[in-house]
Amino acid sequence: MSFNIDLSWSPSNEPLTEPQNFSRDHKISFGSGQQIQGSSAPEYSGSSDKVNPEESLLAALASCHMLTFLTIAHLKRLPILSYQDKAYAELGKNSAGKIYLSKIVLKPVVEFATEVSEDVITKMHDKAHCNCFIANSLSSETAFEVKY
Repeated sequence: MSFNIDLSWSPSNEPLTEPQNFSRDHKISFGSGQQIQGSSAPEYSGSSDKVNPEESLLAALASCHMLTFLTIAHLKRLPILSYQDKAYAELGKNSAGKIYLSKIVLKPVVEFATEVSEDVITKMHDKAHCNCFIANSLSSETAFEVKY
């Protein structure tokens, strides 16, 4: 199994007044045919109305965790009425002084159709995290703030 995207950038028509003054805006086309407009975060001279790489990575992790969790719930025959997450990530510096996503926090709120114990839900989140492809590709710590 493999995945692909097409990424395209071209310079804006605006004159460059300083070396760092260039457009960070770009287009990402996914293999599914969907497209999004990307940029760097506003703090790095990007456009605030476009998706930045940090948000994209956070969305990929939260989505992967949710889909894995839903699969586990399905296999356990635990019907879910809703799943919501207000995840966030923080930038920090690693031991080499390089900036990275140092903290990722998933805050899933799951509503089951039946009563499920906190212990079972915690075990399901642990299993989802251990089996999430994206989580297994990252080195930063992922924390959970689960509401019951």
